[in-house]
Amino acid sequence: MIHVACALIEKDQQILICQRSASMKLPLKWEFPGGKQEEGESLEECLLREVKEEINLDISIEQALTKVEYHYPDFSLTLYPYVCKLKAGELKVLEHEQVIWVDQTELFRYDWANADLPVIEEYIRTRR
Repeated sequence: MIHVACALIEKDQQILICQRSASMKLPLKWEFPGGKQEEGESLEECLLREVKEEINLDISIEQALTKVEYHYPDFSLTLYPYVCKLKAGELKVLEHEQVIWVDQTELFRYDWANADLPVIEEYIRTRR
């Protein structure tokens, strides 16, 4: 089981979303920024590190959402989503195909990795 923390970064009624590169597992699917927890690291530390490494942003963690366990054909993960605010940094696309800000109401228009779908549903339900 892979443990992954992800950030729903809010700014002006928008959320930052990332499209996986063609060479990654789940190619070209959309996801929230974040990544795998390393040994000895808290989920919050993991999230802050991964967001800085992947997209060069500093964030503050506001609220944890419900974790999601998902089993893909070739791997399983537990996803730990956090609602976050943008603190500082200049967005840089380092690993993904593209990284964009989208209106919260448009999240379902994208082709998401399946593990992210329950996260979006909870986010929309609790943010209205």
